Amino acid sequence: MIKRSINIRGNLFEIQKPLVMGIVNMTPDSFFDGGNYNDFELAKIRVDKMVSDGAEILDIGGYSTRPGADLIPVEEEWKRIKDIVEYTSINHKNIIISVDTFRSDIARKAFELGAHIINDISGGNYDKHMFKTVSELKMPYVLMHIRGTPKTMMSKTDYNDLLPEIIDYFKKKIDLLYDLGALDIIIDPGLGFAKDYQQNLDLINNLNLFQIFELPVLVGISRKSFVKKKYGEDKTLEGTLELNKIALKNGANIIRVHDVKENRELIK
Repeated sequence: MIKRSINIRGNLFEIQKPLVMGIVNMTPDSFFDGGNYNDFELAKIRVDKMVSDGAEILDIGGYSTRPGADLIPVEEEWKRIKDIVEYTSINHKNIIISVDTFRSDIARKAFELGAHIINDISGGNYDKHMFKTVSELKMPYVLMHIRGTPKTMMSKTDYNDLLPEIIDYFKKKIDLLYDLGALDIIIDPGLGFAKDYQQNLDLINNLNLFQIFELPVLVGISRKSFVKKKYGEDKTLEGTLELNKIALKNGANIIRVHDVKENRELIK
């Protein structure tokens, strides 16, 4: 039985149908829309539009995790996101705010400004305090699978057996989080992160295997390079919709996207 609710600051939020998580990149160098919205005024417009288009969750990030991305200081990451987290918290009270970070200091500051969820691409690997922090704050936590870092991950696609290895990774980390008192975990197989073209497609086609954990599953397919490779440079939106359709049929509960309106229509 899949867990159908998450605890948002003491209130149960029911996941009765698939949810759309809109991507708000406050970075100058993200792979698809880097620099388009990293000005506060532009970001406000982006947030308002995504809400009106039907996003239930907004995922705000200040650190690009595209392949080869460089490290930035924690102060710079926080400076990029703090105003838009606060703006969204004040102006869109029915929206769930997710913060895309692997740093526990950012998680804590974001929580204090009104954020609800932490979306950590590192699965707790880059900051040894992250699991303890989200457990203490009782924040729902998106646990993603990755190997290496954004700079090195595409050299780490040599699995003996892809699906069992990812399932084993999740099992160990879920146990650790629950031991620390975490309430809610969402799992993300990490499409595009230390996975080659075929491995990404295999994961989408076998997404139902992750239901073994009885936890909500999030997928981030939107406009990634393997979508371009499969459908062509000028068909990344169509390709994203086609692959999200397969993911939803295979049990995805949350789809993380750049194009909210079109993906909301897909779910309908």
